[in-house]
Formats: sequence, structure tokens, C-alpha cells
Amino acid sequence: MKLDRTSALNNQQWTVAHHFDHIRQGHPFARQIAVQYELAHTDFRVLQLILQLEGQPALYADFTAAYEKVQAFEWPFIAGGPEAFSARFGTRLADYHQAVAAFDTVCEQVAEG
Repeated sequence: MKLDRTSALNNQQWTVAHHFDHIRQGHPFARQIAVQYELAHTDFRVLQLILQLEGQPALYADFTAAYEKVQAFEWPFIAGGPEAFSARFGTRLADYHQAVAAFDTVCEQVAEG
């Protein structure tokens, strides 16, 4: 049985892309970003559960690793704003973009089930 993942996957991909654009453009921290981050994490856990229930351990591992790479870039911004992000990753925006692109690729596989 294939479980519905559309809403959680769409929300998570939108949030990852939105946060990348927000951070890339140097926008200030906003409470909404932190709320979106938490909601996306819930979607992440839902998607992990779906992959586990469907017996897809390799895709589960790839999806988890890809999201954790994105989270590594997002978290400093969530925890400390643009200054914290810049201090940690200021010269690595291309790496962040690559992590987002890799996440999108894995999400395409998750969507296919």
C-alpha cells in the first residue's frame, strides 16, 4: 500500500526552498521562519514514518541524510539569525544551494514511492 505523502512533501519542499531564498537574500530573522521550520520538521517525521511503513530503508536513509544536510544550514539562522548563519556559513552559500538541490532530487524519489 502506498500512503499519501503529497501534502507533507509539498510543504517540506516549499519550506526548504523558501528558507534558502530568505537566507540567501539576507532577510532578517522572522518568527514565521521558526514556525515554518518546526512544521517542516513535523512533515519530515511523517515522511520518515511513511517510508518506514512502506519498507523502504534505502530511501529512508537517503531522505534523512539529505534533510539533515539542509537542516545543518538552516539551524544557525533559526537559532541566531543572519549573523549566526553568516558566521558559520557566510562563504558557503553554494554548498547550501547544493544541499537544497540534492534534497529536491531525493524528494522526487519519495514522491514516486
